[in-house]
This record gives sequence, structure tokens and C-alpha cells, in this order.
Amino acid sequence: MNINKNTYFITGGAGFIGSNFIRFLFKRYGNGIRVINLDKLTYAGNENNLSDIEKDFHDNYKFIKVDITDDVTLSEIFKKYSPDIIVNFAAESHVDRSIKSPENFIQTNTFGVFKLLEHFKDNFYKDEKWIPNKRFIQISTDEVYGETKNKESFSEVSPLFPSSPYAASKASADLLAYSFVRTFKAPVIITRSSNNFGPYQYPEKLIPLIVNNCLNKKPIPIYGDGGNIRDWLYVEDNVRAIDIIINRGKSGEIYNIGGGNEISNIAIAKIIIDLVKNYTNSDIDYSLIRFVKDRKGHDKRYSLKTDKIRSLLNWKPETELKTALERTVRWYIDNRKWLENSTDKEYNLYYKDTYGE
Repeated sequence: MNINKNTYFITGGAGFIGSNFIRFLFKRYGNGIRVINLDKLTYAGNENNLSDIEKDFHDNYKFIKVDITDDVTLSEIFKKYSPDIIVNFAAESHVDRSIKSPENFIQTNTFGVFKLLEHFKDNFYKDEKWIPNKRFIQISTDEVYGETKNKESFSEVSPLFPSSPYAASKASADLLAYSFVRTFKAPVIITRSSNNFGPYQYPEKLIPLIVNNCLNKKPIPIYGDGGNIRDWLYVEDNVRAIDIIINRGKSGEIYNIGGGNEISNIAIAKIIIDLVKNYTNSDIDYSLIRFVKDRKGHDKRYSLKTDKIRSLLNWKPETELKTALERTVRWYIDNRKWLENSTDKEYNLYYKDTYGE
């Protein structure tokens, strides 16, 4: 790899948002950058998500399979590549799994961030000064704020009230990251986005799960009465926001990234059923929907204020929800092999255990 390039150290880059971000970087900057991608490749990580990138940019892209908490590997990466920008996507991210088995979430989402921050500081904080032009971006979630009340929306200064072990592990990581800002004046930025969707998302998540079940004419599980509301953000809009924050964001700040697309789970399910039916000429209908026992601690609604990133960094989502959903559903239909390969034994066991199918 050419060492005279702007170097990104991406953790969790084989996952959904991470792989889309790496793809975005090479599409925008081409051979002007290099990327070190570290991923443990748990069930939701897939190295094949970036096989074309590895082929087309092999001199500027390196994949390392290892846990985010591996001190030896982290030390080697920081010393060998001296990365300019660290972006931490590595996370256990599914709320249901965190309720059943929270330990992995604490290990990766909280302790893993601590390890990254320690190596970041040990390598770039000398004589109580930071080496110039280094940045650490902690990718977080709107779930750290907990449930919105009435018609309120959360701003970056809203208190954190996480409802699940997943959300708590991410909130803990955010506080750790911010403590490095306060104590060491670390060049750290936190992003908190709403629900992402798009290509390469593991099919345990709502939108690809619905598409997958439609294609296989299987029941579509919807928690409770389907009235829980989420703000959906197309992944390409999110990764563009992250790039803007890296280049123009202010160290020590938090930026909410929301799609402005609040919609209930039952409504999104019906839209997707209609799209799959239309694209595949299938005879499926809403009778596939099955209401199942609600998730423990299920937040009713998430909503973000995005005035800060809009006014200070001139970002706003560019893809309308209808268009983004059409692109996403079409991608899964056109990439059924990827979808089939992703619904592996791990997924099937999880699905059966959760929904009884």
C-alpha cells in the first residue's frame, strides 16, 4: 500500500454501514486514499460485501480479520499506518440479541471503543499535545436518547436514557469518547443517526427481513400492534454526512443525522410488500403480516433534531423515502444470492428463537 495517502482506519467495515462507507470513500476519492478495514466477521459481517473494492483498489485497501479489542493488532496498525482518520463502525447492533445475550454488546460496543481510544491517545498524544490532522469518529445511534415523548425530538444536548442493553452499551461508549475530549482535548466527534437502511444490511433487520420473507412467502413478524415509529435514513445519505463531518465537523462535537422520515413499522411493512409484489409479479398481500409479542422495553418513537448538521455543515438527506425504498427493495431482489447466503444457520436459529417460525 502506498503510504503517502490520506489513511482511514475503519473498524467494522465489513458490516452494513461500514461497507457502504468504504464504498462511498473509494467512489469519491479513488486512489487518493487508502483504507485499513478491521472486522471480526461475526454473523453480520461479510468480507464479500467489498470484494469489488478489494479487486479494483487492492493497492489502497487492506482487510484485517480480528477483534476490535485485540491490543497487539491495534498497536501494529497504529504504528505501521499512522492512520489520519479512525471511524468506528464496529458494533453488535441488534436490540433483540442484546436483550437475550448482552455480554457481547458490552465487550464490543463499550470495551472495544475504550481500546480504540487508548491506542489513539497512546500514538497521537505527545507532550500533552495532539499530532495535527488526526480524527476519531465514533458512530453512535439515536437509541441512546431513549423514547421520545409526545411530539418532541432529541437534540445533541438531550439527556441519555437508553432502554436496551444495546443502547446502553452505545451510550457508554459515547460517554467514554466524550471523556477523552474533556480530559485530553482529544479530536473526537460523535455521530448519532436514525434507523439506516439500504443494500448489504443483514436480514435480521426490519426492511431486509420483510423483503426476504416476501420473496419466500413467509409470515412477516411485526412487534405489538405495529405502531412503533422510526425515522428512516437511507445509508448513502448517512455515509455522505459522515464524510462531511470528518472534513468540516468540529472536534468535541456531537452531530445528529436524521432522515426526516418518521413512519410506523406497520406502514413500512405494507409499502415493502407492495413493492416486492409489483417488482416480482407475486400474489403476496398483507395477510403475510403477523403481529407477535412485543419486545421488552420497546421504545415507541425515535425522533431527531438535525438543525445543527443542516445549518453548520450544510447537510441534508438527498434521497426521498419512496425512492430509497424502491432502490433498496430492487437491490435485494437483484441480489437474491447474497440474501440467501446471508440467511445462514445463525440467522435461522435466531429467527426461530425470536418469532417461533
